[in-house]
Amino acid sequence: NAYFTTTKITEVNYMLNESKSDKNFVPIWEKSNLTLKEAASYSGLGINFLRDLTNEPGCKFVLFVGRKRLIKRVMLDKYLESKRELK
Repeated sequence: NAYFTTTKITEVNYMLNESKSDKNFVPIWEKSNLTLKEAASYSGLGINFLRDLTNEPGCKFVLFVGRKRLIKRVMLDKYLESKRELK
């Protein structure tokens, strides 16, 4: 798929440029916890959908730091792998 290839190449180029300009830059796929925006970009899910999922009692892939909501990347991956359909 040309769109997928072009999009991924663009993202990788962006990451490479960012990593050159910022010594502390960590690529999304290496972070333990992601912001909602990063998690949406990483997973392909919408920010509002992720917010709704993390509002559910017992959500195991959310971490609240004060008012900040972070997504545990590995646990999100496991959650998504276990699902066939999301509503």
